[in-house]
Amino acid sequence: MSEGHDPSLDTLLDLDGEVLVVDPKGSHWVRFVVTRVPASPEKPHGLDYSLTLHGPSGERLVGFDNAHPADRGRRGEPLDHRHRLRTVRPYDYADAATLLADFWQAVDTVLKERGVIP
Repeated sequence: MSEGHDPSLDTLLDLDGEVLVVDPKGSHWVRFVVTRVPASPEKPHGLDYSLTLHGPSGERLVGFDNAHPADRGRRGEPLDHRHRLRTVRPYDYADAATLLADFWQAVDTVLKERGVIP
């Protein structure tokens, strides 16, 4: 295994294209879009990703991504960020496992706040 290899990256990449229903009534769902890209100052981990939770009418409730153009910061800075309802905050990408854990924690929090799950 090479130094700096993220063993959880394969798990994240395998989720690309997956859409999963996350509540008993089938009204909330998550979508994963994850592709390898050349490493750059904006995407130093070599990924273009978007992990999103959607509500009954398709609205995005939670999102973790790095898909926006450089207007999110000075050119050359990583573009990782998270959306929660209408707010956008920077996200400090550590590795794929942490990204997945942080995403699922945010999904769980929103579903509980909305009374979808206990």
